[in-house]
Amino acid sequence: MNKTPNIHAMIVAAGRGSRFGASIAKQYTTLQEQTLLQHSVARLGHSDYINKCLLVVAADDSTAQELEFELPIYYAVGGAERWQSVQAGVEAISESGADDTDLVLIHDAARPAVPSVDVDRVIKAAMREPYGAILATPVADTLKSSYQKITPTEEDRLIPYAKCTIDRSNIWQAQTPQVFRLGQLKRVLRYVSEHQLSITDEASAFEHLELPIRLVPGSRQNIKLTYPDDAILLAAILDIQFSH
Repeated sequence: MNKTPNIHAMIVAAGRGSRFGASIAKQYTTLQEQTLLQHSVARLGHSDYINKCLLVVAADDSTAQELEFELPIYYAVGGAERWQSVQAGVEAISESGADDTDLVLIHDAARPAVPSVDVDRVIKAAMREPYGAILATPVADTLKSSYQKITPTEEDRLIPYAKCTIDRSNIWQAQTPQVFRLGQLKRVLRYVSEHQLSITDEASAFEHLELPIRLVPGSRQNIKLTYPDDAILLAAILDIQFSH
């Protein structure tokens, strides 16, 4: 790539996080006197490459506009599925005059502890790639494939049992930020829409088209708030990070 691309930061915050089980959308969970969304914006704001941030929120969400952020913020309205929210953000970025060779950085609102050094590392890696790069960590735990069977002694419930151990030597756990060329991201999102694919992150859309996305080793501190117990871990991580 000949020219230095502009970086367009986007945080997807249109979901409610049903697995977290709280009465409020999980991005508005408060840790260290700020919401997860504020923390996540602040982490991006510490990067030398990012000077503003697009927030993709639900149509009925008025909470974000009431918060103070460390970056200038503009908004887009998300969709029912994550990829639809990302697509809405991509459209907003394109309409702002962005070039197809620019980079779009996508971060989860529920990852408030990503080290800023990792944000810069994944951006630098994506600058050297035709499609993009994502933060990820090699899987360290033993992985099991399972099957289910009815157990009469447990009220006829389906109980999971270990089937086999999965080779983890080439298995990575995806994180965010994920950084992609704008034009290529538009292309793969169109493909997802046209083929009604179910994807869990943007990199998987590129995988459907066999387009290579670079894996950049990230910190294990960059955990996502998914279940209530995660809040305890995140609070401890943020406390340690703030003390240094």
